[in-house]
Amino acid sequence: MTDGIEFFQGRRVLIVGGSSGIGAGIGAAFHRHGAQVTVTGATDAEVQRAQSDPVLVGIEVAQLDVRSDAAVAARFSAMTQLDVLVNCAGVIRRGEELDPAVFAQVIDINLNGSMRTCAAARTLLAASKGCIINTASMLSFFGGGLVPAYSASKGGVAQLTKSLAIAYASDGIRVNALAPGWIATPLTAALQQDATRSGPILARTPMGRWGTPDDVAGAALMLASPWAGFVTGTILPVDGGYLIT
Repeated sequence: MTDGIEFFQGRRVLIVGGSSGIGAGIGAAFHRHGAQVTVTGATDAEVQRAQSDPVLVGIEVAQLDVRSDAAVAARFSAMTQLDVLVNCAGVIRRGEELDPAVFAQVIDINLNGSMRTCAAARTLLAASKGCIINTASMLSFFGGGLVPAYSASKGGVAQLTKSLAIAYASDGIRVNALAPGWIATPLTAALQQDATRSGPILARTPMGRWGTPDDVAGAALMLASPWAGFVTGTILPVDGGYLIT
């Protein structure tokens, strides 16, 4: 079997929504192992912040709004090689998602955006016999009263992953998803610092700590490597055991 680390030398990896947080951690991990990595942000401001992020040194940063069919088509038509597509673009609007208009906006980014990029990447990935890694969530399995759109979108990502694994198998494309648990990123900083909220999270997590972007990145590397050559359609929790308690 080809060594999983050497395998990434010269591979072309696109991390959609990789300008910060978990996506940036995944992009940095692929870069450390020799891949040619591009991460995207939805806005010019996100791109500018990512370009000065020490985590992303040496990594190309580009703008891509996954709500735009034209922007997605242009991004992929400009590429001549793609080996790994990682879909990390997503938003959450706690307390606002019971509004149908906000619900639709979240679904369009988190779920429809993933489908847009998967469909646009298919020809390139078929040529390389590459793979797709989507980002699901613990809320692919649980409901969320304050985040019905986020929960529905992540449940949809899980089913989309399984469905595309079947549809794209004949092209030699594997499609899997990661389901991160409670991961320490700037977006969860306030939650980490609130003992009344973080305490129950840690108490339920058998490993007794918050996850890190590197924890998620390690799982992404595995799913993209030859070690996972017979793995497709799986939703892999990266949660320290949170789901099993």
